[in-house]
Amino acid sequence: MNPFFAGMLPGTLEDIALICRPQHLAAREVLFLKGDPGDGLYAIRRGLIRIGTTDDLGQQMTVNLLGGGDIFGEIALLDGRSRTADAVAMEDTEMFFLPRRDFLKLLSGDPAISLQLIELLCARLRDVLQRMEDTTFFPAATRLARRILTLAIDYGTEVHATQDELASLSGITRETVNRQLQSWKRMGVLSLGRERLTIHDIDEFRRIAKIAMSKPGRTSV
Repeated sequence: MNPFFAGMLPGTLEDIALICRPQHLAAREVLFLKGDPGDGLYAIRRGLIRIGTTDDLGQQMTVNLLGGGDIFGEIALLDGRSRTADAVAMEDTEMFFLPRRDFLKLLSGDPAISLQLIELLCARLRDVLQRMEDTTFFPAATRLARRILTLAIDYGTEVHATQDELASLSGITRETVNRQLQSWKRMGVLSLGRERLTIHDIDEFRRIAKIAMSKPGRTSV
């Protein structure tokens, strides 16, 4: 499900499978916190993981929401330093854990894995640059629509995310998220539930996003 593994030869995948350790997290269980030792890579089989940070006042910022087929922890896997963010399960989650020491042994003997890692890091960098571009050039509605569409494409039309998380992902305020979601709800393209939203017409929602994208500019949030 993930390009990182999909591009590997069967023999390489078998070698990786031998060092994988299954891991289960209950909803709201903390996997690791920013500053914890970086001891390996994680691959999600099913469930949802929130990647974010918390400041000294307890305010949280969501950096990403990851689901089945996603992998994370590659930065600490490579440099062996501490974790750069928190990882918390938002629902019951099953994962595979690849220990850093064992994975690096495979890496030293298989150059193809190194190429896959380079591609993974490049994809991460492209995503960061795209978010910076969105924040600079597009209004709040566009940024929110793009993030919701990304989540819907990855995990289905029922998007499990709070308004605070959508605000962090889009770089806008929660109040702006609420107003925009209520507007789309009145249009009938989505409905709202507790910590989730459901898109009723994904094609119409794509059209709304494209209309917003055709009018780049700045907005006050």
